[in-house]
Amino acid sequence: MDGKKTDGKPNFIIIAASLVIVIAGLQAATGIIVPFLISVFIAVISLPLQKWLIARKVPVSLAIFLTLTSDVLVLVGFGFLVGGSVRGFANDVVEYQKRLDILVESLDQWLHPLGFEISSEGVITFLKENVLNIFKNALLRGYSFISNFVLVLLTILFVLFEASGLKSKLERAFGHPTSNTMRLDKIKKDIQQYLLVKTLVSLATGLLVGISLALIGLDFPVLWGLLAFLLNYIPSLGSIIAAVPPVLLALIQFGSGRAIGVAAVFLVINILVGNLLEPHLMGRRLGLSALVVFLSLVFWGWLWGPVGMILSVPLTMIIKIMLENTQDLRWIAVMLGSGKEQPPEN
Repeated sequence: MDGKKTDGKPNFIIIAASLVIVIAGLQAATGIIVPFLISVFIAVISLPLQKWLIARKVPVSLAIFLTLTSDVLVLVGFGFLVGGSVRGFANDVVEYQKRLDILVESLDQWLHPLGFEISSEGVITFLKENVLNIFKNALLRGYSFISNFVLVLLTILFVLFEASGLKSKLERAFGHPTSNTMRLDKIKKDIQQYLLVKTLVSLATGLLVGISLALIGLDFPVLWGLLAFLLNYIPSLGSIIAAVPPVLLALIQFGSGRAIGVAAVFLVINILVGNLLEPHLMGRRLGLSALVVFLSLVFWGWLWGPVGMILSVPLTMIIKIMLENTQDLRWIAVMLGSGKEQPPEN
C-alpha cells in the first residue's frame, strides 16, 4: 500500500463508517442528547425576551434570571396541565371502555349483514397495542425529560449566559465585524426567527384547538391543545397525528356527529394557521420540500422516538439555515428546500 487514494473509494468508506458510528452514538446517548436539545431550543426561543430586557437597561444577570424564571413557570405549568389531564383520563378509562363496547356492538350490527364481524375485545386490544403504546412511549420520554429537570435548567442557564457575550467573543476572536462574524450572526438570527415564529404559530394552533374542543364539550381539551402545539412542529403530518386521539375520543364520547365536528375543527385551523398565517410570517425562504420533511420525520423518529419526530423539522431547518449561509454547501440547502424559496440575503 503506497497510501495513494484510488478513485475516491477509501474516502467514501471512511465517511460512511464515520456516519454509522455517529448515528449509533446519537442513538445510544438519547437520554442525554434529547433533554439537551430541548433545553437549547427553549433557550433560543427565550433569547428575544432576554434581549428585550437588556435593551430596557435591565442588568444582564437579572435579565437572565427573569428569563430563566419565565421558562421554569411555563415548564411547570405544562407539567401540571399534562399531569392533571393524564390522571383524569386514567380515572375515566373504564367509562370510555363501556362506551366503546356499545359503539362497537352497534357498528357490528350494521356490518354483520354485509359479512363483516367486529368484536369489542379486538378493537380494544388494537387500541392498547397501537395508540396507547404510542402515548405510553411519549409519556415515558416526557418523564425522562422531567427527571432531568435540573440538567435542563442548567443547560438553559449556560446557553443564556453564553448568548449574552457571544458577539463580543466573536469580535475578539476575529477582530472587528468580518464576513465570518456577520455570517455567524446571520445564522443565529435566522435560527431564532424560525424557532420563535414556529413556536408562536404552534402556540396559536394549540390555543385554537383547546378552546374549540372545550366549546364542543370534548373531555381534556387542554391535553389535546398541548398535543396540537407540540405536533405542529411537524408540518402537515403533525396536524393529522394530533387530530386522531381527540376524534376517536369524540366518537366514543358523543358519536359520529361531533367526531366529524372535531375533525372539521382541525381541518379549518390547519388551513387558516398552517396554510395562510405561517407562510406569511415565516417567509418563503424558510421552507423544506415535502420529501425532506417526510425523510427527516422517519430518520429522527427512528433515532429518538416521538421526541425525535417533534424535533425533526426544526433540526433539519437549522441544518438548512447553516448550509445556505456558506458558499460551498449552499447547493445542499437549495436541494433541501421546497423549490419556491427566495435566495438568502448576503
